[in-house]
Amino acid sequence: MSTKKIALITGGSRGLGRDMAHNIAKKGIDIIFTYHSNQEAAEKVVSEVNEYGGKAKAFQLDTSNIKEFDNFYSSLESYLKEEYGHSKFDFLVNNAGTGIYKPFLETTEDDFDEMQNIHLKGVYFLTQKAVPFLNEGGRIINISSGLARFSFPNSSAYASAKGGVEVLTRYLAKELASKKISANVVAPGAVGTDFGGGENKTNEQKIKAVSNLTALGRVGEPEDIGGVVAFLCSEDARWINGQRIEVAGGILL
Repeated sequence: MSTKKIALITGGSRGLGRDMAHNIAKKGIDIIFTYHSNQEAAEKVVSEVNEYGGKAKAFQLDTSNIKEFDNFYSSLESYLKEEYGHSKFDFLVNNAGTGIYKPFLETTEDDFDEMQNIHLKGVYFLTQKAVPFLNEGGRIINISSGLARFSFPNSSAYASAKGGVEVLTRYLAKELASKKISANVVAPGAVGTDFGGGENKTNEQKIKAVSNLTALGRVGEPEDIGGVVAFLCSEDARWINGQRIEVAGGILL
């Protein structure tokens, strides 16, 4: 039976998730990741990880649709048993997400529900259903946002859901301690990806504003985040639990 460590990353086909997959794989950890709809991008990540001797497997999943979770875990269990001879994995990284940039007064109930479903409700129940599959001593890493600490206009629905994830993480750290499972939050600042329509890559006015507010003077890049998540999957991070780590270059200090 294989003793290889395995990480499950949601939203691993692009942006931050892709960089997390690469950084975690470089630590000798096998990767399972989900993607929403872009199968071509997912297959590219699998190929990239394989190229440097890592191992990756992609599964399609809408992490906002809780009704899909049982089927997903059934497929995951079959894969784990076939590949490793058991149905356990070690690290769950709740990364999948989308953004909405709308003023509070224009945010609809549908907008709000979309943010809650993917960033809080989905994380809550995907994690709940993951626990039977997590090895003792496993880790849960939830991806939040700097926007849960500071406020920029037009992100109230998204940021509120992320604030909920941060509270949930502390509860996970407490309630799963008997299984020796730890839980932490990584909270990126503004990162130049396609997230939320790619504003942090293309909106020059926003890029300048964020850079001026950040001690290190620029917008973040995906490679600024993945290594921190990989560190939390390492033995060196074994005593970190219930913590929020903001990875934002020193914004609004």
